[in-house]
Amino acid sequence: MDALGGLLDGVRARGAFVLRMSLDPPWSMRIQDDAPLTLICVTHGRAVIVTTSGAVHRLGPGDVALARGTEHYLFADAPDTEPQVVIHPGNRCTTLHGDDLRFEMSVGVRTWGNTAAGADRSIICTYEGSSAVSARLLDALPAVLMLGGDQWHTPLVDLLAAEAGHDGPGQAAFLDRLLDLVLMDVLRTWFNRDENAPTWWHAERDPVVGPALRLIYNNPEHPWTVANLAAAVGNSRAGFARRFTEQIGDSPIAFLTSWRLALAADMLRSGESTIAAIAHRVGYSTPFALSSAFKRAYGVSPTAYRASTG
Repeated sequence: MDALGGLLDGVRARGAFVLRMSLDPPWSMRIQDDAPLTLICVTHGRAVIVTTSGAVHRLGPGDVALARGTEHYLFADAPDTEPQVVIHPGNRCTTLHGDDLRFEMSVGVRTWGNTAAGADRSIICTYEGSSAVSARLLDALPAVLMLGGDQWHTPLVDLLAAEAGHDGPGQAAFLDRLLDLVLMDVLRTWFNRDENAPTWWHAERDPVVGPALRLIYNNPEHPWTVANLAAAVGNSRAGFARRFTEQIGDSPIAFLTSWRLALAADMLRSGESTIAAIAHRVGYSTPFALSSAFKRAYGVSPTAYRASTG
């Protein structure tokens, strides 16, 4: 696992929603679904995203936007078009007065809008999960990330658009995997620009820190110390600790602890394992040891956290 793998594991916990939008202007919708991550791919016509802070992001064919869910926004044909519908959590669609539009604006398989062949067409992909594991990556993204069609080249968006209109056995799972690939391609393209990448993104390529991160990601239950991590990557203890801290911004043990507790938080949220089992899986010898560390980081006990997020 790496940072992208952690992101996907976290936000896909509750699945993803893929929809084609087909609209003739004027159209505008207020997006207040609070989704952690939404991918918008414009395939025909135009669209704008207008944030509550007033920023306007214009999209044309081939352009992609990633909305992080930190604020509500308008998705419309033009910045001055008044909103006509509201998108709520769970992709529930209503009029401004709350009347349900779920069936009224269905115009085909996974296709929603005011006409089956609109001038403006997009693929909207919403991840609905919430995850402590994904927080480090999500916090590195702007509220709205934009990639122009001339800034990346991939056949995946056209394939996603075509597949979204198909139905049959296994189609939902196929779309989920395809969506993951599109998202990973967007993020890699964005972060590979030096001005956009957080320090830990580059650290994954480091010949010393990168392998250590992968050991931590994939083996959180191992009794890691600075000494045995350094030995595992062929470095001195002092040199490894200094290099890791410089590139990550945390000491090896601080990073390991935050990763273990984030994994524990996501397991607690899922409700599928006992606290004792979670403690073992993330490297704590007893539930009490996990509880003490978890409360220091999150301010509540694992039991209280599970109750508040269940």
